[in-house]
Amino acid sequence: MLRADDRLRDQITENLGAHRRLAELDPSLRPAAVAVTVVANAAEEACFVITRRVSTLRNHSGQWALPGGRIDEGEDPAGAALRELDEEVSLRCGRDRVLGLLDDYPTRSGFRITPVVVWAGQEVSLRPNPLEVAEVYRVPITSLDAPGIPKLSDIEQSDRPVLSVRILGQDIFAPTAAVVFQFREVAIHGRETRVADYDQPLFAWR
Repeated sequence: MLRADDRLRDQITENLGAHRRLAELDPSLRPAAVAVTVVANAAEEACFVITRRVSTLRNHSGQWALPGGRIDEGEDPAGAALRELDEEVSLRCGRDRVLGLLDDYPTRSGFRITPVVVWAGQEVSLRPNPLEVAEVYRVPITSLDAPGIPKLSDIEQSDRPVLSVRILGQDIFAPTAAVVFQFREVAIHGRETRVADYDQPLFAWR
């Protein structure tokens, strides 16, 4: 079992500090941020937070997502990710809980997503905002090491493979899958793995 303890926090911080982060420079993309949030479950196992969006949202309704959204004027990615984490699942963390950033991911819907790794640790309560979040889960980080992760699939509309990961009995696709896969590779295992060239399924292009 991977415990949500100081040793893991130090490991993630060190790996992110050594990571040569790639920024997406396309000025036409709208800036957004997501929080890859490390929390403990009841067994003190290290998990990350993932949500399922409510079906009534105008964009990406019903999809699996990390807490996040657009970066408002005057915000940086860390500030936006922390704000969205509070708004979506009522988890308030200070900037001292930010461990680092992963690579930007350009989406088919016109966003530049900056993943922000946040340490929430143990004894954390998660309460979904019913206007945005249908369900919130703590997924053991070790589940990202299961055989078959990641899965790469071809689609006629792209010459790039679509990346997905299977967690919670569901196939979860890029961009969320790309972010959590790079989190596994970089933050947990210390590997320089890139994900920006993996594509998204057609339903996420809108």
